[in-house]
Amino acid sequence: MSHKDIVDTAVAAGQFNTLAAALGAASLIETLKGPGPFTVFAPTDAAFAALPAGTFDDLLKPENKAKLASILTYHVVSGKVTSSDVVKLSEADSVGGPKLKITTEGGKVKINDATVTTADIEASNGVIHVIDKVLIPAG
Repeated sequence: MSHKDIVDTAVAAGQFNTLAAALGAASLIETLKGPGPFTVFAPTDAAFAALPAGTFDDLLKPENKAKLASILTYHVVSGKVTSSDVVKLSEADSVGGPKLKITTEGGKVKINDATVTTADIEASNGVIHVIDKVLIPAG
């Protein structure tokens, strides 16, 4: 069991600098440092870089804070859902509201159209699963 919370664990991993900046801009850091437990499907810096040009910079603007928060909370599921739990599910309720579609193909777990590249990174208040795309809720 890690002594670091989800935010500190993600920052220490070094591949979630964009996610950390986005959490700060959306005022979600304190939430994800809370007791949880939370399951976070965490897009890497490369996943954010793959968004259309200007998308992320636009989301960081103060007037888009609510939209950014809705995108980020779409990556969070309440409770600790490990990989052994995830593979038994076909969907999960995101904290942001819309359901996440979960499929398993050829040993790979997909959350909507993102692939889980690393599973079960333990944190003191939950678990992180690394994904290769940013999840954007419909609408």
